Amino acid sequence: QLIGMKGNRVTRLPLMECVEKTRAINAAIRERNFAQAMELRGRGFQESFRILRTLVRALPHEPKPGQRRLNLAVMTASAPAPGMNTAVRAAVRFGLDRGHHMLGINNSFLGLIENDIREFGWMDVDHWASMGGSELGTNRHVPVGKDFYAIARTIEEREIDGLLIIGGWAGYTSALHLLHERENFPAFDIPIICLPATINNNLPGSELSVGADTALNNIVDAINKIKQSAVASRRCFVVEVMGKYCGYLALMSMLATGAERAYLNEEGVTLEDLYCDVQMLNTGFEHGKRLGVMLRNERAHPLYTTQFMADLFEAEGGDLYEVRMSVLGHLQQGGDPTPFDRILATRYAHRCIGFLEEQASAKSSDVTCIGVQGSDYKLSDIDEIVRRYDAKHERPKEQWWMGLRDIAQMLAQPGPQYRSKRMLAGG
Repeated sequence: QLIGMKGNRVTRLPLMECVEKTRAINAAIRERNFAQAMELRGRGFQESFRILRTLVRALPHEPKPGQRRLNLAVMTASAPAPGMNTAVRAAVRFGLDRGHHMLGINNSFLGLIENDIREFGWMDVDHWASMGGSELGTNRHVPVGKDFYAIARTIEEREIDGLLIIGGWAGYTSALHLLHERENFPAFDIPIICLPATINNNLPGSELSVGADTALNNIVDAINKIKQSAVASRRCFVVEVMGKYCGYLALMSMLATGAERAYLNEEGVTLEDLYCDVQMLNTGFEHGKRLGVMLRNERAHPLYTTQFMADLFEAEGGDLYEVRMSVLGHLQQGGDPTPFDRILATRYAHRCIGFLEEQASAKSSDVTCIGVQGSDYKLSDIDEIVRRYDAKHERPKEQWWMGLRDIAQMLAQPGPQYRSKRMLAGG
């Protein structure tokens, strides 16, 4: 068997079948049968090849004679996420290459309200692929009341045929409001698609959001430096990471850094948990342990804060070890997007522009969201997205990555001499 990744899932395939396909590709290339070689590579490779051929062009293709040239608008919404600029760049170039006009809305929905819009040319986004932040500007404003009249007026004046919203839940909520206001404002009867971009990775309908991988890399880099500091002086660090009520960053950081513990809002935190963790740390340091890293989601518990945990471990640890607290903060939102986020953003944008073109050409007006689900990219209606969302905790009702919790706990288990009373009792 061969173990590999298909989309966002680990999969097993017969080894000899994979070997035969690889040899068939080599044979097709030697015979200069490139069409067959491309087909054997699979859909993902074919799509990536087409995307690359478009993005590296010096200029877009000329519009086809008699083609209807659409006015497609793109904006960023919610908190900034690395990869937003990459998605905008890709969307602009895909749209221009298909012969359409691409409009950039500055400052999210506030820009749409104030008609603060610019038309993009091919080279206007030339260096955006590797830039963090959002060059268009972004915020969490959700349209209400009189905002809808101003937005409708802007859409009519600019003759916008489709809208791409790149961002988090504020963008999704705004799209839902536009859908519900169609009876009052016919201008909203255009196709709208949301592209998930948030470091929290807390959006239903997509297992992976643009920006989450970059944030995870920022966290891992910071914790690696913290561990080098801790190991030199027998310290335990309590590190707070972002994510709101979603523990994705905390759990994945635990897996990636080998931290002893990750406190998640999904599981809650009890005094018994903290007692057992103190026992585990004390026993470990008594037997020669040199460092400890405890990760805490920023909203793991309203009372057992990061400072509380650090003070507790400091008091109970005595002279065995020192305790320091580190709140990583907004460095998690910064930095240039990782290759993974750039590729994900580009693939999302490619499919989003295709959706808007197809919908506008067919005079349809669906409001939908794109996302990786399992091994494929799928579209979900905005109403379905809302049903799958836990509004109180700002996260999906079902989260795929929680299935990795047992693996993380198993990898973090100390040796027999370090184990807490709860572990020894089988708890």
